[in-house]
Amino acid sequence: MRIVITSGEPAGVGPELCYYLATQAWDHQLVVIADKKMLATRIEACAHSASRRSDYGLKAITLRDYDPTHLSPSVSGELTVLDLKLNAPTVVGKLERANAPYVLGMLDRAHQGLITGEFDALVTAPISKEVLDSKEHPFTGHTEYLQQKCGVKRVVMLLGCPQMRVALATTHLPLKDVSAAITPQVLTEVIEILDHDLREKFGCPNPHIYVAGLNPHAGENGHLGREELDVIIPTLEKLRQQGIDLKGPLPADSMFNAHNLKDASAFLCMYHDQGLPVLKYAGFEQGYNTTLGLPYIRTSVDHGTALDIAGQGLADPNSLKCAVALATEMVHARKRFAAAHANPKA
Repeated sequence: MRIVITSGEPAGVGPELCYYLATQAWDHQLVVIADKKMLATRIEACAHSASRRSDYGLKAITLRDYDPTHLSPSVSGELTVLDLKLNAPTVVGKLERANAPYVLGMLDRAHQGLITGEFDALVTAPISKEVLDSKEHPFTGHTEYLQQKCGVKRVVMLLGCPQMRVALATTHLPLKDVSAAITPQVLTEVIEILDHDLREKFGCPNPHIYVAGLNPHAGENGHLGREELDVIIPTLEKLRQQGIDLKGPLPADSMFNAHNLKDASAFLCMYHDQGLPVLKYAGFEQGYNTTLGLPYIRTSVDHGTALDIAGQGLADPNSLKCAVALATEMVHARKRFAAAHANPKA
C-alpha cells in the first residue's frame, strides 16, 4: 500500500507535522509531496527548537527521494519525499500568494497518481484559502477542488474522532443560504453517498445514520420552521423505503447523547457549525476529515494552518497520524468490500 501526503501550506504547520510520521515505522509506504529543501529546513528547525514537543522521541531523520518503482514500508527515521519546487521563497508564519501554484500542484500530482493507481489513498495537510482564492480562480477548499478534478456531481464532507462521525449536508455556506440549499435532491444525493461509503470505505455492513433537523427542536412540528415538514421528513421517508436506515430528523441539541453515540454509524448535520463544534470538543487532537463520493480515498487533518505556532515545534501531530491511520483502514475496508461484492463469473 502506498499513501501520498500533501504537506499543505508551506508557511504553516503542515511541513513540520510530516516529520512526526518518521518517528515510527509503518506497515505501508508514506510519500510526502513537498519542496525537499524547504522540508529539510523546517524539519531541522522543528527538531532543534527549544520549545519542541518532547513526547515523540524527536531525532534526526533521513529524507529519501521517491522512486515509484520501489514500494516498501516506511521505516522509523526516514521520510520518502516526492520533490516539488516552491514558486517563491517561504517565510514561516507568513503567507505568500506566489506559492498558490505550488500548493495546487501538490494536489494535482496526488490526484494524478490516485487516478492511475500509483497511490492507494491521499492524506492532506492544511492549506490556506486566503492564498488560493481569487476572482479569476475561486477556491473554497480541498473538498470542492478535488470534486472538480474528479468530475463528480456531489461529494460529502465527513469529519470524525474516536467517539463519532459527522457528515454535512452543506459545507462552506453563509448561514443565510443554508435553508435554500437543503433540497430533496441534495439530501437524497448526500445520504446515498454517505450510506454507500460507510459500507465501502468504513466497513459498516448496515449503517445507522442519525439525521439532524435544521431548525431548533427539529422545527417543532412547523412552529419553528417548515423545512423539516416540507423537505427533510419526506426525503428521509423515501430513502427509508430504499432500505437506508435513518433516524430523525432529530433536534441537534440532544442528538449527540450517549445512547446515540453508541448506536450511530454517522450523524448527518444540515450545516457546518451544527455538528462540528460538538465533534471538535470531543476529540480535536484526534480528529480527521474525509471526503466521500470521490473515486479514491482522501483524508485530512481536522485543523488549519496554525501560522501563529508554525516553526516552533508546538504543533500536535495526532490529527495527521489519525488521518494516515484512517486512510489505511479505509483502503483495507474498500478491498474487503470489493472482494465481497466481486462477480465470481468475471
